[in-house]
Amino acid sequence: MAPQGDSRDSSAPDAAPPLRLGITTPVLTMLPGGHAAWEEDGTIEDVAAIAKAADSLGYYHLTCSEHVIVPTDVAPVRGSRYWDPLATFGYLAAVTDRIRLATNVLVLGYHHPLEIAKRYGTLDQVSGGRVVLGLGVGSLHEEFDLLGAPFDDRGPRADDALAALRASLSERHPEYDGPYYRFSDVVLDPCAQQSAVPLWIGGRTARSLRRAVELGDGWVPFAIRAADIATMLEAARATPAWAARTRPLEVVLQNGRPMDPIGDPDGATIVIGKLAAAGATGLQIGFVHHSLSHYLEQMEALVQLAKIGAQ
Repeated sequence: MAPQGDSRDSSAPDAAPPLRLGITTPVLTMLPGGHAAWEEDGTIEDVAAIAKAADSLGYYHLTCSEHVIVPTDVAPVRGSRYWDPLATFGYLAAVTDRIRLATNVLVLGYHHPLEIAKRYGTLDQVSGGRVVLGLGVGSLHEEFDLLGAPFDDRGPRADDALAALRASLSERHPEYDGPYYRFSDVVLDPCAQQSAVPLWIGGRTARSLRRAVELGDGWVPFAIRAADIATMLEAARATPAWAARTRPLEVVLQNGRPMDPIGDPDGATIVIGKLAAAGATGLQIGFVHHSLSHYLEQMEALVQLAKIGAQ
């Protein structure tokens, strides 16, 4: 199995590259009021059917989110279903060939960086180099407490974890010496197949964007208006940290309201245009869908609208 390549045309540097398309995978996470009825009884085989279709249609990535445990009184707001990304992606890797497997997001404070490096480095080997690590600082204080994870210094601790991950994910003999994490004289076998696993930073604040610019490969914001994202990106481009980057920052944007490429193709086209104008290099789409078959039809319709095909 090989990872999907970059479909953007380097021979036309003055043309806007086509947007990479990804999906916010249904069934795996169900937020209150944000899922279709059929998802409640959805199975891994339903998810596999979606993953296979997305793979064949040329979608760049699919997602799985993380919450380890959600307190009962928080579930009505945060949702209670969160499939474990590692187990889920291990299964989906076996039934797909190219689509990338993006955690969206792992909470850095819940894990030692070497745990992430070992587990997701192994997944990278299993999948043929298709892992994207979406990572976040986390905000659910009660979950931190339940897991015995420190909450108050989670921001600087996450920054150190990102640097430690960068130093270890693809190294059989990793070494790192930071304010929170230190290791040397260790063996990490297997480590990731990719020479540099993409690190996408999630969040909804300017600090998350700064973190992505300084320490990551991409930014995956949520619950921010497109106009505000454009303003934040404009400010970030003027910083020394942006100028110091050696590679472009991936900006993967989500649609706010579910998209209906079949029922409202003009509306879907307008949303795509707004997100592209805001600075998106990729999209992570949530659809209007009433059944598994409807979801599959919506994925195909979006590909036609976005004018991308199977790679």
